[in-house]
Amino acid sequence: MLRAAGIEPVVRVSGVDEDAVAAGLTDATPEQLVLALARAKADAVAEAVATSHPDAVVVGCDSMLSFDGEVLGKPGTPEVARERWLRMRGGTGELLTGHVAVRIDGGVRTKDAGATETTLVRFAAPSEREIDTYLATGEPLAVAGGFTLDGLGGWFVEGIDGDPSSVIGISLPLTRTLLSDIDVSVVDLWSR
Repeated sequence: MLRAAGIEPVVRVSGVDEDAVAAGLTDATPEQLVLALARAKADAVAEAVATSHPDAVVVGCDSMLSFDGEVLGKPGTPEVARERWLRMRGGTGELLTGHVAVRIDGGVRTKDAGATETTLVRFAAPSEREIDTYLATGEPLAVAGGFTLDGLGGWFVEGIDGDPSSVIGISLPLTRTLLSDIDVSVVDLWSR
């Protein structure tokens, strides 16, 4: 998504234990949870790169699907993904994304900003055969909510209300706003 939008990112996996972060929160709303996970990821990467990249911008993100009052992360197994798809088909969920931008100047963290975005996702009603065939691809097992918009799962999404880029992985409008909040213009990051 960022490359198509003119930014050549350096991708770092945070290594954050998402379950531990979630367990450390009490009575968190879904929005608070995705923002805490995004912050934990951004913090871990900012700390890891401050020496090797003393002038950097770090953006951490996390996503979850809220469906019928339940927050759904990555299904992990075909059985869990199948059960979710059987529940979601024909319904509407809220894809919640948390984003945190951190600015590092001279190896020192100087500013950060974070926020969440909610996008409504209207699911089609795929047949059980379509669901099973989709699950067999492996695509839905490691993505929030068990679906993609820009891959094979796009066949089973009838529409969205909100920011499509947040469903694909990173909200470009929200990231631009957060970058502005830490005094970075997105156009200064464009590689073209």
